[in-house]
Amino acid sequence: MAESVLPGLLHRSDSGMESDRGDPELLLLLRKIPSERSLNGCVPLSHQVAGHMYGKDKVGILQHPDGTVLKQLQPPPRGPRELNFYSMVFSPDCTNGFFLDLQMFLPKYFGTWSPPGSSKDLYLKLEDVTCKFKKPCIMDIKIGQKSYDPYASAEKVQQQISKYPLMEEVGFLVLGMRVYNVCSDSYETQNQHYGRSLTKETIKEGISKFFHNGTCLRRDALSECIQKVQDILQWFEFQENYHFYASSLLFVYEGASPQTTKRLLDGTVVEKTVIPKGPFTDGECNNNIPTFNLVRNGMKAESLSEICSLQKFCSTRRHNQTSQNSENADRENGSCTIVSHEHLNRNLVSKLENVCCHIPPDVKECSHVDVRMIDFAHVFPSNGKDEGYIYGLKNLISALQSILHD
Repeated sequence: MAESVLPGLLHRSDSGMESDRGDPELLLLLRKIPSERSLNGCVPLSHQVAGHMYGKDKVGILQHPDGTVLKQLQPPPRGPRELNFYSMVFSPDCTNGFFLDLQMFLPKYFGTWSPPGSSKDLYLKLEDVTCKFKKPCIMDIKIGQKSYDPYASAEKVQQQISKYPLMEEVGFLVLGMRVYNVCSDSYETQNQHYGRSLTKETIKEGISKFFHNGTCLRRDALSECIQKVQDILQWFEFQENYHFYASSLLFVYEGASPQTTKRLLDGTVVEKTVIPKGPFTDGECNNNIPTFNLVRNGMKAESLSEICSLQKFCSTRRHNQTSQNSENADRENGSCTIVSHEHLNRNLVSKLENVCCHIPPDVKECSHVDVRMIDFAHVFPSNGKDEGYIYGLKNLISALQSILHD
């Protein structure tokens, strides 16, 4: 079985340095690692959620100072097989359409790396797919009906089946997750034992925890994850050259509340923040409903009605229009609309964005989500579709859609 290790699980700040230096778990781990094993400035990934962790007699995923991640090559034949797969898919001379399409679903491959003076100690150099996230939420799910390849011994087969007997029926296994809780400003982690404890009756609830930020279900991230998994399924529906065993999907989404700051033509500064709860959600969170902080001429408004009032006041003061007729004219021209909170809904909030704050309709808040395929130590040539992997993808999509629509 391929060790489920995660390329790209370190969150970096804009300066390229680690932003989790205050993470107690990471600091504790670093203290246990002898300095001679730091491998020229490489450090353990702070966000690894599955597979062998860096420590005594084990080498997990490392972070290189240049921002890439390093995965030590496994013993033959697994390691060379994974190396050949990455080299084949990312070959500069590649003309295979299926491989070119597959590249977008994998972490980018930058060749191999060895520490100075130890050329036999070989690492795969891979993209850090979490570097664009402030608070990355990460989940590793093994896909397929079998976690062993066709050449596995009878003992190995039995060992893998005993780890998760439902694998063939369910088609996937949660190997670990790390979720940012906005209320406690901390991460909550689940390991492989959590995933193996899930049954057919509890697996949907088990996965849904990954998309819950402590306040609400992140339906925006969930929806985008479904679309990305469907894109991967489409690739598998058309390729018949390879079968993937013990390979995983790495899910990452932004746990921090998205916020943008926009300066309008008249000098207005609008801060748009997606918040987990607000006066317009009736106690139910909808991450697509925005609120605004509007600052104009030193004054600040934090509610939509205040924004409209401030907009009207500033417009009136700027144009020296104090009469009721001018005020009515402003309303007719769409410069301000005051509506009571109880009548606000998603559509009206969207209209008020453009009416009160003059934000162009094409300016939208984009949630950051990524889904990549990882672990390729057990990829073999075939003469037909990978039905086991396809089965797992379809079941996973079905579970995600059920969570979204509940």
